[in-house]
Amino acid sequence: MGQKVVIIGGVAAGPKVAGKLRRLDPEAEIVILEKGKFLSYAGCGLPYYISGDIEKQQELMESPLGVMRDPEFFRKSKRVQVYNRTEALRIDRTRQEVEARNLESGEILVFPYDKLVLATGAKVAVPPVKAIDLNQPETELRCLDLSHVYTLHGVEDAEAIRWSIREKLARRAVIIGGGLIGLEMTESLVKSGLEVTILEMLPEILPILDEDMGILVRRYCQEKGVNIRVGEKVERLEGEEGRVKRVVTDRGSYEADLVIIATGFRPDSDLARRAGLEIGETEGIKVDLFLRTSDPNIYAAGDCVEIENLVSGSPSYMPMGSLANKQGRVVAINLAGGTETFRGALNSAIFKLFDYTIARTGFGIRQAQTQGYEVEYALVPASDRAHYFPGAKRVVTKLVADKRSGKLLGGQVIGPGEVSKTIYALATALNYGARVEDLSNLDVPYAPPYASAIDNICVAGNVLRNKLEGKMVGISPQEVEKKRKRGEDFVLLDVRTPKEYQTARIPGSTLIPLGSLPQNLDQLPRDKEIVLFCAVSLRGYEASLILRAAGFEQVLVMDGGIACWPYDLEK
Repeated sequence: MGQKVVIIGGVAAGPKVAGKLRRLDPEAEIVILEKGKFLSYAGCGLPYYISGDIEKQQELMESPLGVMRDPEFFRKSKRVQVYNRTEALRIDRTRQEVEARNLESGEILVFPYDKLVLATGAKVAVPPVKAIDLNQPETELRCLDLSHVYTLHGVEDAEAIRWSIREKLARRAVIIGGGLIGLEMTESLVKSGLEVTILEMLPEILPILDEDMGILVRRYCQEKGVNIRVGEKVERLEGEEGRVKRVVTDRGSYEADLVIIATGFRPDSDLARRAGLEIGETEGIKVDLFLRTSDPNIYAAGDCVEIENLVSGSPSYMPMGSLANKQGRVVAINLAGGTETFRGALNSAIFKLFDYTIARTGFGIRQAQTQGYEVEYALVPASDRAHYFPGAKRVVTKLVADKRSGKLLGGQVIGPGEVSKTIYALATALNYGARVEDLSNLDVPYAPPYASAIDNICVAGNVLRNKLEGKMVGISPQEVEKKRKRGEDFVLLDVRTPKEYQTARIPGSTLIPLGSLPQNLDQLPRDKEIVLFCAVSLRGYEASLILRAAGFEQVLVMDGGIACWPYDLEK
């Protein structure tokens, strides 16, 4: 008989461990314990099932060949024994046993192991929001005690939300949390015909992005009819006869037939903690490079573990399905006697939002500063292919780097154009410790249907090099707006053409086209700060070189130009 391997968790990492281990070790006895009913389902596909893009629930649980991944599939195809609806209660590390309970019969089961794998996943970080039923105002409830309040943490929630929409029981939806899950659900609900309000406690949506990128996404969503409220803290939910009716914040009240709590996840490390395993500072299970826990007979993988950030080397929590599958493979190889390592990750993410794609990898500005880096960045809007080629669309690329070393720290790309190729290249560059100068001459393929002669990633690298070398001093659109609101005395100089200026302009800006700037330098004060911009700030940069050569000292270029200006324009 082979080694006995018990895997706790049957959604992502767990089944990956089982499948890979079976290929490496035909004799192993493999058991999966899964608390839920459904196995190996694509959790990231749930918003698309709700919207109807994915028609049938079973498609989320089928293999690429269309075979349903149920206990029978694992038993026949993988020779893996699966106990679903079975909750692991306790780990006895001395006896090397797992005590579990069948949630339908209540029967207590004991599973001996030689090696144990924890793939317990994540729990929804439900905020401490109280709820009241107006029919029984004296009774204090938890927010999840009201019906039609969901967390989208599993197939059951997705099925209930889809049923509510199909039966026309919901017309107005409130999403609590403006992160990745909240935004993915926004598109799904809007496509289903609902009025959607997003409530975000932070100053801007999408904390995975920097605020200057988040505000561009917010304005885009608002153009799609989504009501987004930032800087609002939810205080309570109100219901009638057990069903949610409205969400009350510190600044307003919002009617709701459906509420989705999308306030993030935290590692489900409770079982490991009770077993006395070491827990990391992010509350995830602490593992080594081989994904072993503090007990050499117990491994852990997926959303329950703490891993290393490859940029800084700091402990991080990155609940991603892609990482869970990669970690599952590593664990299986090591269970079979290998020495495979998992170095860490970059917290890369990409998702679709209406006609936009939003992607990021590595650190944003705030995260980099928290890690002690002195940060510089570039913000570059450009076409996703040759600007003259039919179908060209704009994307905005942001790079973040360390001023002192020139080390690339992260990147963000958003827009209606092709985004994935740029973020993939940036993630690869970060994985190998690239410097900004490495991006400038990166040999990426060129053809007009796919890219400009100098690809966006190279252009962004060049802009960032100019800033690092002191050839350009930038200022963000947000800082420019703050200066305007404070009434500071500076010149906001538009160097576009008169036609562009007449079409749309920033209120209070002055026009001197780039072509006539050298002849009109006497119109500009030398004792004031001059902020230059154009459509994307390429001409703004060229104008700054002219002013500097003429002896002007207080010269700034507004990053991203009009394309990245998220505030009102005169038209």
